[in-house]
Amino acid sequence: MTATMTDAPPPAAPKAADAPRRSGRSLGQILMIVAGALLLLAAVRVITGSNQLDSAGQVAAALGLAVPIGLAGLAGLWSERAGVVNIGLEGMMILGTFGAGWIGWQTSPWLGLLCGIGFGVLGGLVHAVATVTFGVDHIVSGVAVNLLALGATQYLAKLFFAGGKAAEAGGNPKQSPPADSLPDITVPGLSDALASIEKHHWFLVSDLAGIAGGLVTNLSVITILAVVLFVGSWWLLWRTPFGLRLRSCGENPIAAESLGVNVYQYKYAAVAVSGGLAGLGGAFLALVTSHTYLEGQTGGRGYIGLAAMIFGNWRPGGLAMGAGLFGYSDALQLRNGGVTVHALLLLLVVLLVLLAGWKLYKKAHWQGGVSLITAALVLLWYLFTDEVPSDFVGATPYVVTLLVLSLSAQRLRMPKADGMRYRKGQGK
Repeated sequence: MTATMTDAPPPAAPKAADAPRRSGRSLGQILMIVAGALLLLAAVRVITGSNQLDSAGQVAAALGLAVPIGLAGLAGLWSERAGVVNIGLEGMMILGTFGAGWIGWQTSPWLGLLCGIGFGVLGGLVHAVATVTFGVDHIVSGVAVNLLALGATQYLAKLFFAGGKAAEAGGNPKQSPPADSLPDITVPGLSDALASIEKHHWFLVSDLAGIAGGLVTNLSVITILAVVLFVGSWWLLWRTPFGLRLRSCGENPIAAESLGVNVYQYKYAAVAVSGGLAGLGGAFLALVTSHTYLEGQTGGRGYIGLAAMIFGNWRPGGLAMGAGLFGYSDALQLRNGGVTVHALLLLLVVLLVLLAGWKLYKKAHWQGGVSLITAALVLLWYLFTDEVPSDFVGATPYVVTLLVLSLSAQRLRMPKADGMRYRKGQGK
């Protein structure tokens, strides 16, 4: 993502022949990171006795917090892979929360879900008209969408929820009446068996049981839909001709145009899908998290979704890991407070030592030394305290996000034409 725009044509896109090799290394790295994280988490749980670190309840809460962030990040991925920076994700999520809450309480949550997606698509189309058709700066257009969405929903909430049947049903100028719940799914038998294994607190075995139990107990249908959308987006964007054409619009639209690709059409499609995904994330907040529209309930998740997308290097797998990391840290501080968050300090010490070793191996002595000093300070903090102060606990997810982004910044590669203005025939 970039805050500066230029009309200069982007450099040529990388050769397609390199893609399989990069994809294979990426998958192997992801598997190694997941396995290492599980082992470290299990070890920290045993050492500290904080059994809530990876319990089924913790995983379920983390998943619920990660889904709207992941959907916002996936929305940004679709848009930016086509070359359109989408700062307006927050506004599109706000539109989704209002649409889902407004229609959800009057009819059914299923129609509310569709309305939330539709409202998000409308926000995406506004952004597409401004950036693709009229060439407005992408950042300016995104900020405008956020402001317009916030103002419009506040006005409509006062108009539709402050009186009449809505007020009698519990509505007011800042929230809608409650909507019915969408169904949850629990795998019968398996959920109870995993809970039984988790209670034994065996090293790694109980940790895996707790994680798996959180993934098969009281699972929202929107969560399942989100997983399908992640897998489907990966397949569609990286394994089909449609996806190749769309990504070419974000890498080199002039070259794509020369090969007969309708760049405007693909950009519009990508931004519309982006708005729909962001609206779905907003609908999740309104129909699953709180069962009602609340003013300000997005809480900046659109921006956090963008951070998760950047952490994931504009790819669905990495994006899912980033969203899961934020959801996990947020759920940890909400459910357990400073005592359990204190246990994470030990995990942070291990990660900083590993980082220091890697930097020293790469001859980055200054960075390695700073990492070692930081690890020593965090270790002292862990040894001489029993609980993290409440002021620091609330900031845990944001600190984790900033730390991960800073560590991963060196390997990022955004689409080459991301945020650049495009005009048909400009390469002639």
